[in-house]
Amino acid sequence: MKLSSTRPLAFAWLAAPALASSLFLASCNSQPTATEADKTATVVSEDTNAASDSSAVTAKADSTGATGAVKPTGPKPAWGPNLKPEMQAVIEQLMSFNNKPLPELTAAQARKQPSAADAAMKQMRASNIPAPPLNCDTVTKALMPGVKARIYTPKGGAGSYPVIVYYHGGGWVIATNDTYAASAQALCEQVGAVVVSVEYRKGPEHKFPTAHDDAFAAYQYVLKNAASMKGDPNKVAVVGESAGGNLACNVSIMARDKKVALPKYQVLVYPIAGSDTNTPSYQANTQTAPLNKGGMEWFFKNYQRTPADLKDPRINLVAANLKGLEPTTIIAADYDPLKSEGKTLADKLTAAGVKTNYKLYDGTTHEFFGMAAVVPEAKDAQGVAVSDLKGALK
Repeated sequence: MKLSSTRPLAFAWLAAPALASSLFLASCNSQPTATEADKTATVVSEDTNAASDSSAVTAKADSTGATGAVKPTGPKPAWGPNLKPEMQAVIEQLMSFNNKPLPELTAAQARKQPSAADAAMKQMRASNIPAPPLNCDTVTKALMPGVKARIYTPKGGAGSYPVIVYYHGGGWVIATNDTYAASAQALCEQVGAVVVSVEYRKGPEHKFPTAHDDAFAAYQYVLKNAASMKGDPNKVAVVGESAGGNLACNVSIMARDKKVALPKYQVLVYPIAGSDTNTPSYQANTQTAPLNKGGMEWFFKNYQRTPADLKDPRINLVAANLKGLEPTTIIAADYDPLKSEGKTLADKLTAAGVKTNYKLYDGTTHEFFGMAAVVPEAKDAQGVAVSDLKGALK
C-alpha cells in the first residue's frame, strides 16, 4: 500500500463515543473491520464502574505482539523516511480508513472519523496482540456544570494514592476521554495513582478560553475533593497530551498566579506550545499523519474567537512567564508539526530555572504515546513519564 497521499490526512483522531475503549474488548476475538466496528461497538455508559473504560493500548504487551510481529506491509510514506516499523504499521492502518483532511470538515464531521487510537487497535488485531488485564476501576463524575471527569483508581487499594489530573488532546475541538483511555489507564496502573481524566468543553461551540478555564476549575476541584477519590491532595501532578499538554501547563501557571497549590510535577506530551505555524517543524510536516500543519491551523480556527487569541500566552506558551513552575517532563515526537515549539518550551523552562527533562523519540509521530502495546518507543516514553512522576509523588 502506498502511504504518500496527494492530500494531507490532517488529524484523523476521533471515533464514535466509547469506541476507543469498548472496541478493543469486543474485537479481540471477532476482529471486525473498522467499518464493522463503527456499526457494532458496544457503547457502555460512562457512569459504569467497569473494565469497559479500558485502554486499548496500555503498556502490558510486548511490542512484538503476543503471537505475531508488528510489521508494515508497504513502503514508508514520502513524508516519513525514518519512521520506526511499528509506527509505520499503525500509520498504514490509519491511512486505510481513508479519512478526509480536517480542513474539509466541520467539527461535528471530524469527531466521527476514526482515530489514531483506532488505527493502533486495528494493528493489535492484525498482530493478534491480546487485551491486557485491567488493574484500575473507573467511574465518571460531574465536577461542575459542563465539565465531567473519568476517574481511574487502582484496584484493591484503600488509598491514599497520589493524584494525576490528566487532560486529553484533540486541538481543543475533537476527541474525548474514550480516545485517550490508553494513556490514562497506563498512568493509573504504572504510577499507582488516581487519574482524573478531565472532559473539558471544546470549540467551536465553546471558544477560547473555555477549555483553559475548565481545566483550571477541574484542578481546583481535585485539590478540594482528592480525599473522597482515595487521593492525597498533597501529592497532585498534571499530565496532558497535545492540546491537553497546553492545558496542563496553563493549570500550573494559573495556580502560581492565583496563589493556589502548584502541582508537584507536570508531564507535557507533544504540547501545543506556540501559535506560529511557520516554525521549522511546521514547514517540514505539511503532509504527516495523524497531525500536520493544515490540521493545526484548522484547530486554531475552530477554537479562537479572533486571530488575536493566538497571541495570548495561554495558547502561545513560549511567550508566557514560566518562572516558578514545578519540575517538568516534555515528550516530543519526530514527525510532528509541534516538535519545534516543544523544544523551545523546554529551553525556555530551563532558562526560567525550571528543572526540565526533554525527550525526543525519533521515528515517531504525534499520538504515539498511548500506543505502548504496539510501538516500543511509546512504552519507553511512558516509562520516562512514570519514573519522573513517581519520583515527584513518592
